[in-house]
Amino acid sequence: MKAVVQRVSRARVTVGEDVTGEIGAGLCILLGIARGDDGAKADRLAAKVAQLRVFENDEGRFDRSLVDVHGEAMVVSQFTLIADASRGNRPSFTEAAPPDEAEPLYEAFCEALQRDWGIDVAKGVFGAYMELELVNDGPVTILLEV
Repeated sequence: MKAVVQRVSRARVTVGEDVTGEIGAGLCILLGIARGDDGAKADRLAAKVAQLRVFENDEGRFDRSLVDVHGEAMVVSQFTLIADASRGNRPSFTEAAPPDEAEPLYEAFCEALQRDWGIDVAKGVFGAYMELELVNDGPVTILLEV
């Protein structure tokens, strides 16, 4: 399971003309789920994201987490994070979990952020073609993998 975590001042996801999720200050999380991932990994990654200290304290040091700043999370499923482009120029997605396995883990990750950490979560639409708009604050972008 992989996540690209971006600190944002705002983010919005749309499907067609419909806004399906929108947040203010917080984290935008692009979530990739691989074959063999499970609920325990979803919980571990949610804990890592919730506690990731990428927000500044009064001295300007990264010392505060999403929980500390009462930020929001935008979670968007992105199977392309699991791409393997080591051979040739066309990425392979064979290691990405199939939708019937990935969607419950995507939902479990979002639920863990809400249930275990009290974070307000906005979401995209699993499997849909989406447009994601965000303002990366910093910019701060971290790649996490469990």
